[in-house]
Amino acid sequence: QGVLREDLPASSVAQAYEAAGAAALSVLTEEDFFGGHLGDLRQARSATRLPTLRKDFVVDPYQVWEAWIAGADAVLLIVAALSDEELRKLLDTVLEAGLDALVEVHDRPELDRALRCGSRLVGVNNRDLRTLQVSLDTSLGLAASIPDHVVAVSESGIASGADVRRLRDAGYDAFLVGEHFMTAPDPGQALSMLLASARESARPLASR
Repeated sequence: QGVLREDLPASSVAQAYEAAGAAALSVLTEEDFFGGHLGDLRQARSATRLPTLRKDFVVDPYQVWEAWIAGADAVLLIVAALSDEELRKLLDTVLEAGLDALVEVHDRPELDRALRCGSRLVGVNNRDLRTLQVSLDTSLGLAASIPDHVVAVSESGIASGADVRRLRDAGYDAFLVGEHFMTAPDPGQALSMLLASARESARPLASR
């Protein structure tokens, strides 16, 4: 979709998110296609107390240790890019490094693979990697298939408090929001507004 922003230092964005009430940070580190860098993760991690996820195409245990050295608390593992053997090996490395892994899926077969390999933190990406179309129906359709002991995260396409409440009611524990904030004039304010809207939409209607 092209460059979303070029003018925001990772440290200032991280601080704005922390002040607005974020529970964690997701920092893009992929250089060749998305313009990220491990240096951005280091900046964000040093600027806040929030746990930080390395968002990248992690396919080798070396990258897990790279993330650990850079100060990451977790790495993203995309099931569509990994065999079961590779996913298990990376999960073992993550455990050895003392990190967490957000294991990303896009459909039921990928979810089954993630659970079979022992994933305990699963992200459902609402963006179809083939068409780039986004639909919350992806998360809503998989919600009932995620066991209660697994932390469920909905990713992409979340743009309003109503979206958050709808997904929360379906069983999701956390939400990874990127594009909606990064295309806003003030990402921190956009987060504050989203959280306020989610709280407002949770209020019961007054009786008449």
